[in-house]
Amino acid sequence: MRVWIVFLLCLAGHAMAAPVSEPEVGANPVQIEVGDFDEAIEVVEDVAAENVCLNHHCKKGKVCEVDESNTPMCVCQDPSTCPVAEGEFEHVCGTDNKTYDTSCHFFATKCTLEGTKKGHKLHLDYIGSCKYIEPCMDSELNEFPLRMRDWLKNVLVTLYERDEDNNLLTEKQKLRVKKIYENEKRLQAGDHSLDLLAHDFEKNYNMYIFPVHWQFGQLDQHPVDGYLTHTELSPLRAPLIPMEHCTTRFFEECDADSDKYISLEEWASCFGIKDREC
Repeated sequence: MRVWIVFLLCLAGHAMAAPVSEPEVGANPVQIEVGDFDEAIEVVEDVAAENVCLNHHCKKGKVCEVDESNTPMCVCQDPSTCPVAEGEFEHVCGTDNKTYDTSCHFFATKCTLEGTKKGHKLHLDYIGSCKYIEPCMDSELNEFPLRMRDWLKNVLVTLYERDEDNNLLTEKQKLRVKKIYENEKRLQAGDHSLDLLAHDFEKNYNMYIFPVHWQFGQLDQHPVDGYLTHTELSPLRAPLIPMEHCTTRFFEECDADSDKYISLEEWASCFGIKDREC
């Protein structure tokens, strides 16, 4: 549990919170360098006359080049031009079960496969070199949301305690978390038994509703539409898979209708949150 909390606190340091619309599920301070997983966003800004590529931003896997009329355009990056990995910690594993030196090498390779069946199916699977991930048994799958719910609650409490500069949570979020933080019935962070986690969820159900919704809001960003794509899930699932072998199966089964999207209702249901709370 401690490793999970440290993991998310590291992620939180990379972004600033922003106001949100109802339902209040948060801005986006939780993702790890979200650009490292961004497979879909391309933003074009006003270009500078002296260097038309200076402010022409391309999505991961592409670089800016100019055509004969000096118009900037995004083209696939040559994987060989990516910076050399400084260590194994930069390795990533693709869904093709191939280890890539860095996320740059992965996305450059994926770009070259655009328009192909292989490219459509290729995604960043997890952080680190590819390795054997043991199968997730049914009993283990049932245990996963118990730990995940408790983790989300403890992460929010820790962010609340450390948010001295008011840049990790919005004011509305802090008010919600304050109620959890000051509740004398709150189960303190620790390595608790599954029975205790299940009992606490049943006894203090209301403490877990906002943390579950909050995490959904952290991920639902491109666009904010009430659905999570594989790309939007990546900042959370990619670092978790090497630590929690049930991560992939859990999120796959969250997509109850198998439409490749996880709705807020499906997400809440996966964590045992009732429909009326959505």
